[in-house]
Amino acid sequence: MIEMTERAAQHVRDFLDNRGKGEGIRVGIRTAGCSGLAYVLEFVDTPDENDTRYESRDVSIFIDPKSLVYLDGLLMDYEKEGLNEGFKFSNPNQKGECGCGESFTV
Repeated sequence: MIEMTERAAQHVRDFLDNRGKGEGIRVGIRTAGCSGLAYVLEFVDTPDENDTRYESRDVSIFIDPKSLVYLDGLLMDYEKEGLNEGFKFSNPNQKGECGCGESFTV
């Protein structure tokens, strides 16, 4: 299961409304950073037939098959701290992260 807080869901809904199109957001991982993995987010206009689709707070979240094993149980939040803002991920599969917080290990 993949979930979003209301703040994260509202942020995605606002972006989709401003774009004027889109079915939801795709969350995945890629190899990057000093710890090995990084989160990747992109808007989905046409879902891939292999994606797993979750619904959280009226937002469709799409996960590709390779990423699903690393993201099962993920909770996404959206935070503003001073001039910084962005998605925050609470991943029960995560074992560690790099010092800058840009990448993680499972």
